[in-house]
Amino acid sequence: MFYQMFEMSHAAMRPMRMAADAAKHFYENPLNPLSHTPVGKQLAALCEVFERTTRRYGKPEFGITHTTIDGVEVEVREEIVWQKPFCDLLHFERALEKDQGAGPNILIVAPMSGHYATLLRGTVEKMMQHGNVYITDWKDARMVPNDMGSFDLDDYIDYIIDIIHHLGENTHIIAVCQPSVPVLAAAAIMEARKDKILPASMTLMGGPIDTRKNPTVVNKLAEDKGIDWFKDNVIMKVPFPQPGFMREVYPGFLQLSGFMSMNLDRHVSAHKDFFSHLVEGDGDSAEKHRKFYDEYSAVMDLDAAYYLQTVQTVFIDHDLPKGTFSHRGEVVDCTKIKKIALLTVEGENDDISGLGQTEAAHTICSNLPDTKREHYVQADVGHYGVFNGSRFRSEIAPRIVNFMKKNAHKTG
Repeated sequence: MFYQMFEMSHAAMRPMRMAADAAKHFYENPLNPLSHTPVGKQLAALCEVFERTTRRYGKPEFGITHTTIDGVEVEVREEIVWQKPFCDLLHFERALEKDQGAGPNILIVAPMSGHYATLLRGTVEKMMQHGNVYITDWKDARMVPNDMGSFDLDDYIDYIIDIIHHLGENTHIIAVCQPSVPVLAAAAIMEARKDKILPASMTLMGGPIDTRKNPTVVNKLAEDKGIDWFKDNVIMKVPFPQPGFMREVYPGFLQLSGFMSMNLDRHVSAHKDFFSHLVEGDGDSAEKHRKFYDEYSAVMDLDAAYYLQTVQTVFIDHDLPKGTFSHRGEVVDCTKIKKIALLTVEGENDDISGLGQTEAAHTICSNLPDTKREHYVQADVGHYGVFNGSRFRSEIAPRIVNFMKKNAHKTG
């Protein structure tokens, strides 16, 4: 019922948003004398802040049309090369010249944690300079018809294995945050099966491999509340007329509310600064705010089966580090990983996945040779800085690229 009320309130606000948008344009119009006065500028800014804080943000576009390889600019075309009900695999095809090497296949597994894969736009832009980039574009569960069935953590792992088979040998995986767990599990399953097509390496970035280590507020919430609380309080049915009508989901707006509340003071200050930038005419700063919150505020629903299974196995029971994690009824044994190279990356100030949680992958992959493993902690970055921003581009990405080169499968 709460989801329905949220949709109704959002619809009821639409006339006010439209009026605010119209008023903004009225007070910004240079032919309007008020637009040149402090009062007019403040009214225009107030209207924009109101409209932006009450709107529903749609799925953003990657919008990547060009990249630079060895100093040469080349065109980029986005295409879907693999599909399942809950995921599209996007390929960023580069129009390379004959003398430009394509590099290895790089599979970026985006988190299915409320935000769209476009949150990793910066990751994609940097890595496509070094290889053939693909990314998992997870679908909003409320847009998937209920008759397509549910989606859980076991399905997630199956999707990853299917994608690796689709891409073939010498594929390198980068798992950002939440997918570190299913990617590691998929690697263990493939090695246990003696799969002929194994990824060359996997890079786990800021992932909750063992949340018992340096637990954060997010980790403590899961343990303190227990799975029954989550079932009773955050699982809701998609309202009419969405395509996923009656599907049980964890709504994206709840996830966004949780993220916002963790750093509420910072978000309030950001919007105050945005208002000031608009009044002062600081267009560059205002545009940076728009771009960030256009991405940050765009959220998707998660299928309830996946969400609850993840909370239970990863954050409450800690099955993977305990050796009790199972897939389709069979225990996943990470000691089977002996060939797939492992790089773990953490941020010094990460308040989502605390220091040591991702590094724990090395402990449970006890049979992996030391020559095929590395760990790196990036100083002065939080969770977002692990996979985006200036430090990612200048310090983290080069390490990932070097690790991939060092562990590439030999051909010929």
